[in-house]
Amino acid sequence: MVKEFHGKGVVKGVVTAEVVIIPHSFSFLGDVEMNLGTILAGENKGIPLKNKILIFTESKGSSGGCVVLLTLVKKQLSPVGIVTVKMPDYNLAEGAILSHIPFLANVSPDIFDSLQTGDQAKLDTINGIITLIPNSSQRSKEAL
Repeated sequence: MVKEFHGKGVVKGVVTAEVVIIPHSFSFLGDVEMNLGTILAGENKGIPLKNKILIFTESKGSSGGCVVLLTLVKKQLSPVGIVTVKMPDYNLAEGAILSHIPFLANVSPDIFDSLQTGDQAKLDTINGIITLIPNSSQRSKEAL
């Protein structure tokens, strides 16, 4: 069975990449090491954001997160997609728009039960869908 989740496209685009799951709030300012593009704390500490689809509950934060996201793009260390369970705050939406990073919001929290860090997914914000690529869960478990 194909696992797919629907949401509202904030920034349009289509990407396929590995996901990083953060089942709580997240901020680009404070939760990311800007010079390395890695996550600073929690279960994903040290994981790079480069070329990943970042999935989290909601942004916490500050207007500085937009600047951090733009800096990550300039350094070629940014995620290629963003997915949130809740609707985005203006600062995160602004950062994604200015960075041209596909962004899907208002996705069911069940996504945290169906995807895990390391899975491959296709993010299609034009149609408002993120889909697990079949067998990627098995591949990521075998790699451990």
